[in-house]
Amino acid sequence: MQLNVSGHHIAVTPPLRQYVSEKLERIQRHCDYVVNANCILTVEKLQHKAEATLNMRGVRIYADAIEQDMYAAIDGLVDKLDRQVRKRRGKTIDHHARDVDKSVYE
Repeated sequence: MQLNVSGHHIAVTPPLRQYVSEKLERIQRHCDYVVNANCILTVEKLQHKAEATLNMRGVRIYADAIEQDMYAAIDGLVDKLDRQVRKRRGKTIDHHARDVDKSVYE
């Protein structure tokens, strides 16, 4: 998976970039179809915002999270992305499993 981390009103330090990449590895465990991820970290006054777009085969998944701490925002972002990826993967698996079951019983 190709990862692009950029910052808006914040300098993306190597520890912050490493934290994002470690957290996004969790998503790759659930789905191998992730082609690339674009993550934008933003700071406005007291709000830290993390947003990401995952490009998968034929699907684009977007999520964002706003927290008081950047690391907490990244955690919330990854939780949202993980839920969406698992839901998407579950739909694909169920759809194909249903077709196989029909052909066996006919």
